[in-house]
Amino acid sequence: MKKIVYIELDTHAEIAANFMELMHDSNEFAVDYYFSEKILKQIGKHNSNIFSTKNSELMNQLKIQNYDLVIIGTVHRYFNVFTAICQQFNTSVIVHNLNFAKISRFQLFKNIFKKDVKYRLKLLFKEGLLSAPQVFKKANNLLVLDDHLLAEDLGLDLKFLPVFFWNKFEIPRKSLFVIVIPGTVSQERRDYFHILNSIKTFKNGTYFQFVFLGKAANKELLWLREFEKNKPQNISVKYFTEKVSQHIFDDWMKEAAILWCPIQTETAFFSNKEWYGKTKMSGNIGDAIKYGKIAIFPENYANSQAFIIPENTNIEEQLFTYGKLMNDDFQKKFNKEKIASELEKTLQTFIKT
Repeated sequence: MKKIVYIELDTHAEIAANFMELMHDSNEFAVDYYFSEKILKQIGKHNSNIFSTKNSELMNQLKIQNYDLVIIGTVHRYFNVFTAICQQFNTSVIVHNLNFAKISRFQLFKNIFKKDVKYRLKLLFKEGLLSAPQVFKKANNLLVLDDHLLAEDLGLDLKFLPVFFWNKFEIPRKSLFVIVIPGTVSQERRDYFHILNSIKTFKNGTYFQFVFLGKAANKELLWLREFEKNKPQNISVKYFTEKVSQHIFDDWMKEAAILWCPIQTETAFFSNKEWYGKTKMSGNIGDAIKYGKIAIFPENYANSQAFIIPENTNIEEQLFTYGKLMNDDFQKKFNKEKIASELEKTLQTFIKT
């Protein structure tokens, strides 16, 4: 049996949780998990193969074991530690921002002074920021979580890691036509202004409930409160002013008839431009797969999944029509057993024989 270690110190606890669930009954691999305290709190599990770690301790912990493969879930900080790991171990890195994986040391240094200067200087002096390009160059494999990104000609040798699967659950009876917009309510990531303006034009009298499933604050919260005062009578809205717990998130996602995901085309990571669907995956794709929901994305979002519907000019009709449909893709393409088998086969190709 091959030995793997999965490391997550920073973000994307949900990806680590998916990996854990898929590999739990594996007969091919024994997997250890090294998580920071922040990730451990989000995972909420305390199995014998889950270990607490810090960036200062990680290298010594790994040296004690004889792992066939190291997987790093996020490389957004601790670059000095991850560079050393890539130099000494057979390492695969999940890449969440493809342009960041190609950024030069010079551009990294310039970007320090564009935003969050104090934090970025900490990354420079204490966490080896300028070694970030070396992590991606020295890693044996660069992994993406959306196979569509493999088609983009970015000059990177990318491989697909299947980790998203459909969680079967009993669909609750709906007394309302519930439309969920999942994610932190931030105009930088999704066009909430477009959503609220579009809802104002709805005409057919269907009773819709729109759930903004993420914390709303600042100008976006003001928009929602103002919209409540002048909304059409057949429309209700629900939003949250605190971080949404996983339990509440799960309940509303199960309740949803359809997801509406007006992803912004352009975003940035470390002041470096990224494009959703081209250099970066939207987490809403993982949401749609996990909960088995059809999702409406912007027309220009580059994607080949059958459950992603491009938004057109009549969004009201789309929400009503597609919200009544079920997509067979989730059972056929994303059932847990199938994805677990694909993941095992993929991991086998990363291990040197």
